[in-house]
Amino acid sequence: MIELIKSRGVTNQAVLNAMQAVPRHVFVPEEERGYAYGDHPLPIGCGQTISQPYIVALMTDLLELRSGDKVLEVGLGSGYQAAVLAEMPGVEVFAIEIIPELAERAQERLASLGYTQIHCKQGDGYFGWPEEAPFNAIVVTAAPEKVPPPLEEQLAIGGRLVVPVGPPGGYQTLWKITRRADGTYHRLRHSGVAFVPFTGAGVGGDEGVH
Repeated sequence: MIELIKSRGVTNQAVLNAMQAVPRHVFVPEEERGYAYGDHPLPIGCGQTISQPYIVALMTDLLELRSGDKVLEVGLGSGYQAAVLAEMPGVEVFAIEIIPELAERAQERLASLGYTQIHCKQGDGYFGWPEEAPFNAIVVTAAPEKVPPPLEEQLAIGGRLVVPVGPPGGYQTLWKITRRADGTYHRLRHSGVAFVPFTGAGVGGDEGVH
């Protein structure tokens, strides 16, 4: 799995070490464990998936994490991406999941693995986690049709937001958005991806950027 990730261009050793450290098979249903280290998404129940390892590594790499960073993950799912983030040196993770069943299972799984630096809650990730903002990095692991404005607003100066944006049921574009010193945003289009749709009370309005 690690060699395949490297062959596709992710060479950040801290990211590769984090991917190596997390036992992906623990985060998938028992009947899927034989496929856990293939480079493809897998179902985790409730109509959701665990992202393919390359995409997890790519998004983690794009966040440019540094020791001391506070990271928000929107879309906890199985907990796999949160665990990878927590393996990055000196990083504290806050993760939100809108589906109660997944949130509960992921929280129990992460606790059993000893991830005390991951803080989880069940809720609508569209609105971020304002009580813990600002964040040095935010990663969204489901695809909204437009970037939720609260997430941009909760970025610290210099903070990075990595988010897939596009219509449900098709391909989306992975964006990296960085908050400049003057409070404006630099937007970088990265690549085509395919994620499950973003859900929540804030989805479907006229707000957003893309």
